[in-house]
Amino acid sequence: GFFQSYAVEVDIKDASNATCLYADWMMRFLITYESNNGDYKTTTLNLSSSVTHNGSVCGNDTQAALVAVQFGEGHSWSINITKNNETYQGDFITLTYDTNDTAVFPDAKRKGPVTVLVKDPLHPVQLNTVFVCHNSYFIEAENVTQIFWNVTVQAFVQNGTVSKKESRCPADTPTSAPTVPPTIANVTTAFTTTLSPAPTTAPKPVENPDTGNYSLKSGNKTCFLATVGLQLNVSQDKPLLININPKTTVADGACGNTTATLKLNDGNSTLIGF
Repeated sequence: GFFQSYAVEVDIKDASNATCLYADWMMRFLITYESNNGDYKTTTLNLSSSVTHNGSVCGNDTQAALVAVQFGEGHSWSINITKNNETYQGDFITLTYDTNDTAVFPDAKRKGPVTVLVKDPLHPVQLNTVFVCHNSYFIEAENVTQIFWNVTVQAFVQNGTVSKKESRCPADTPTSAPTVPPTIANVTTAFTTTLSPAPTTAPKPVENPDTGNYSLKSGNKTCFLATVGLQLNVSQDKPLLININPKTTVADGACGNTTATLKLNDGNSTLIGF
C-alpha cells in the first residue's frame, strides 16, 4: 500500500549562470477533508512526475530566496529562505492544494484551492553549508501533515558550487539510512508507518509486545482511549519484527465530531496512526 512519489530537484542560476540555490528532496502530504456526506477523510497527495519551479529566485542580502514548485492538478508548494551575516533559515512554508483534483479528493464537499501557511521549524544553517536530512520529518498545520525525506538544500550558494560541508537534521545520525516514507493504507483503520531498513543480520526472536495505555483529551475530557500491545511485522527479504515500547512512546492526535486520530511515535523513526 505504498504510493509512488517523485523527487524534486531545483537548481536556480543567477545572472552569470552560476548556481545560487540548490534543492533536492522528496515530500508528500496527508490531508484531511470533508466529504459530501459530512464525514472527514484523509487522503495522500503525492508529487507528480512533472514538476515545475516557476517563480523560484536566488535571493540576496535584502531579498529572501524562494523555492516554488507546482505539480499535479493545481497544487503548489513553496518556502522562502532568509539569511543574516552568518546563517540562512527557512521562513514560511506555503502549500496550496486544489480539491477540484478528483483523483485525490473524489468526494470533497468544498471545491477549490486551499492554502496552508506554516512556520518552518528547522534551525538556522551556517552559510556555505548544505542542509541534509535523509530520515523523514513531519510538519503539521491545520488539517495537513507535510512529510519530507532525502532532503538536500543550500541557499545563497557561494561561487556557484554547492558546499561539501553538511549540517544534518536531528533525525539523522552518522549511521542513519533513509527511512521508508509513511503512507495511508486503505483499510478499516487508517494506518501510517515509517520504518528503518531491516538489519543485515537475522533478527533475534521478539517476545510479545508490552501493553500500553494511550489517551487523548479534548479540553478537559478524554476523547480517545486505547489499551493495546503493538508489534509490526514487516514483510521483506528478511522479515522484520518490531515491538512498540509503551514506556518510550508518545501519544498525540486530535478528536473531532466524527473523526478521531491517534498518533504513536516511539522516537525511533516509527510512527503509527489510527
